[in-house]
Amino acid sequence: MARETNRYFKFDWITIILFLLLVGFGYLNILSASHSGLDINYFDTSEPFGKQLIFIFLTFGLIIFILALDAKFYERFSSIIYIASMLSLVGLFLFGKNVNGATSWYAIGGMTLQPSEFAKAATALAVAKYISDLNTDINHLKDQLRTFIIIIIPALLVLLQNDTGSTVVYGAFFFVLYREGLPKIYLTIGVLVVLLSILALKFGAITTTITATLALLLFRFWGKIKLSILQNIFLIIMSTALSFGVQFFYKSVLKPHQQDRISLWLRLEKDPQKLEEMKRTFAYNLNESEKAISSGGFSGKGFMEGTRTTGKFVPEQHTDYIFSTVGEEWGFLGSALVVILFVLLLIRILHLAELQKSQFSRVYGYSVAAIIFMHFMINIGMVMGLIPTIGIPLPMFSYGGSGLWAFTILLFIFIKLDSNRINEW
Repeated sequence: MARETNRYFKFDWITIILFLLLVGFGYLNILSASHSGLDINYFDTSEPFGKQLIFIFLTFGLIIFILALDAKFYERFSSIIYIASMLSLVGLFLFGKNVNGATSWYAIGGMTLQPSEFAKAATALAVAKYISDLNTDINHLKDQLRTFIIIIIPALLVLLQNDTGSTVVYGAFFFVLYREGLPKIYLTIGVLVVLLSILALKFGAITTTITATLALLLFRFWGKIKLSILQNIFLIIMSTALSFGVQFFYKSVLKPHQQDRISLWLRLEKDPQKLEEMKRTFAYNLNESEKAISSGGFSGKGFMEGTRTTGKFVPEQHTDYIFSTVGEEWGFLGSALVVILFVLLLIRILHLAELQKSQFSRVYGYSVAAIIFMHFMINIGMVMGLIPTIGIPLPMFSYGGSGLWAFTILLFIFIKLDSNRINEW
């Protein structure tokens, strides 16, 4: 009887502890970033920190529910979960609430729910289910296309809601497919497309085309690439088309504010007056965030002592820009601690994923790690000005019930699947 009872508590506690540390440290920074006085009522639901505390309490109930279900439930009903999630995204076009230009929320009483956050876990389950099917071979084009469709459907629905940040996250599944045997040519093409696109914007389409042609000829001369003359000509034509296509897309398709963000990121703008204007307008958040982080120095100004944090200099500092609060009040040491916690969590998930006995659990585990990594990389990179500004939360850290619950579901489903491996005897 004791053995039967204990098997239900054999979860990976290292992963759970890392999750709790991130949630707890995140709450402290939300509290600091959103409080408005010395007398703090921690349960004041009119303040973000009060709402977040309630979200955290409810999260424990959600964890118990996820872990109580049989592990086979998630594999058996993954398709139904995926379809229900897609319907919730479609429903936003009829019943969604527009917030900051994005129709991504359902208004439920005094609360809002963002289904795009939950769609990532649903897509991870669907991808894991399809790839682990006995009739699926990721090396076959037919199965590759079907897998891509599973991923593209939610990505397009989210993009149509004007939520670019959540759309970009679906690129994380590329790493999962690559782990499961997706041909290396996709990785090569992906890297080259990104590199050529950046070069075309930075140095111009003609310069990029000439550079790509010379590089191809050099590789051919050194014997690194064994292609026929026609294949080389085809690659040169495609490189030229991509370079000019990126230029056209940037100048004629993207909106002015999107152009400005890319321009600031790649340092395309040289006019000092224009740069100062950018910092006062659309780049104000980034500019203030960088100032807050740099002002923290090595050890920070102390909890609730950050002048820029308490002065609300950084808009959205308790949500997408929460890392700026960490940088100012906890300094380099606190920032490094947050990064280390995320890296440890990612390493642990990948380690557990490799230990899984079923392909479904392994693919899902890699999906969890990839999604968290994309959020982590984009959010911190955005706050520090390393990548273009994209509205995306820091997992388990930023304010928001939908984000916290979605990442809880995403992670603890995998913890439950892993416990099924541990408890097999």
